[in-house]
Amino acid sequence: MGRLKSGIKRQKQSLKRRARNRHVRSTVKTAVKEVRSAIEEKSPERASEALSRAASLISRAGSKRVLHRKTAARKIARLSRAVHMANTVSDR
Repeated sequence: MGRLKSGIKRQKQSLKRRARNRHVRSTVKTAVKEVRSAIEEKSPERASEALSRAASLISRAGSKRVLHRKTAARKIARLSRAVHMANTVSDR
């Protein structure tokens, strides 16, 4: 008994999407780690640059539904707050 063509196509599509989604999530995680490490090193300008890149990647992932939009917003908010707190502490 043969498989349905539509089932085979769906499987191919889901594998393609899975690979794309994994890549996007991995890229987001790396960007977040860069921001966190810049904060740890007390490098405010590097942290701000990294935050800008990370926020862009996270919002893109949210708009493409790789991440839920509220999860994306929460991640950006928490990173922004962490960078802001680090900058205010380093200014003093």
